[in-house]
Amino acid sequence: MSKPENGIVAEALRPHAEDAYAHELKALAAADDRPRPTRWKLSPWAVATYLLGGTLDDGTVITPKYVGPRRIVEVAVTTLATDRALLLLGVPGTAKTWVSEHLAAAVSGDSTLLVQGTAGTPEEAIRYGWNYARLLAHGPSREALVPSPVMRAMADGMTARVEELTRIPADVQDTLITVLSEKTLPIPELGQEVQAVRGFNLIATANDRDRGVNELSSALRRRFNTVVLPLPATADAEVDIVARRVDQMGRALDLPAVPEGLEEIRRVVTVFRELRDGVTGDGRTKVKSPSGTLSTAEAISVVTNGLALAAHFGDGVLRPSDVAAGILGAVVRDPATDKVVWQEYLEAVVRERDGWKDFYRACREVTA
Repeated sequence: MSKPENGIVAEALRPHAEDAYAHELKALAAADDRPRPTRWKLSPWAVATYLLGGTLDDGTVITPKYVGPRRIVEVAVTTLATDRALLLLGVPGTAKTWVSEHLAAAVSGDSTLLVQGTAGTPEEAIRYGWNYARLLAHGPSREALVPSPVMRAMADGMTARVEELTRIPADVQDTLITVLSEKTLPIPELGQEVQAVRGFNLIATANDRDRGVNELSSALRRRFNTVVLPLPATADAEVDIVARRVDQMGRALDLPAVPEGLEEIRRVVTVFRELRDGVTGDGRTKVKSPSGTLSTAEAISVVTNGLALAAHFGDGVLRPSDVAAGILGAVVRDPATDKVVWQEYLEAVVRERDGWKDFYRACREVTA
């Protein structure tokens, strides 16, 4: 729930993980009798169960938050139980931010200690800033200091998150070196420091596929244990991921149920995977790949938008005409080259595929 406005409590469009899945976290905490690291809300086993899903002894169903190799999640959770920070690395759309948020929610019960990395992220966002009214009135003091999410996490023994670390300028990135190696954040203006208490750790996410990436220095990279999140290994796994996330988002937006559109979800995933891999699913036909990443996250966006079209301008059932425009927008990022790639794929692959005639016609219509 968001803050009351005029006495009315509004429902949040996208609740934080610890709020959206509060019942699962509470059930896990009640059933969790394994050792917990200092200030952790759950044991490492329970954190992994929260992310991967399962059924507790009391019958509570824990929904999967991440569909992928179990070992990846186990390594990530184990890293947070040590004094090494965790770097989630992968191409766009591999659920890095999603995993980061749910890890923080399960470990600390709070996923909001977040630094969003951009090309303009200042050093103060990682270290601290100042309340300039107090600074001018009374000079440097702890009361005038504005702590960053990282500083607050250090003081309270919580998990901090830094999203898109490689988008942050290199000199600002390196302010993390002392935090991660010495577990200390100096405040030279006051002659003081903040020392991290037990329970503190940091999760960062990064990818090296997008433009505008700043490489991590070797000194900073050594402070992280890097876990690479892969793209879904199979089409079935990717369809499952897309269907689950679209269903979650659709319920929040009052959109039609996903089962009515599973056939179109599979088509979207098939198109994305074949263009991404440069070969059809049966391995018989090579195709050109467009300039975009065609990630799982983009497939989720295409299907969600299609469901909205079906709900508001159709009969509520997801059809090829609802997803065609979204696919075109995802594939054709560079009009000069990607449109040619898309048209060749339509004529050489989609047109000849059994049961895809309606999909072919819908895509041809929006492409023309």
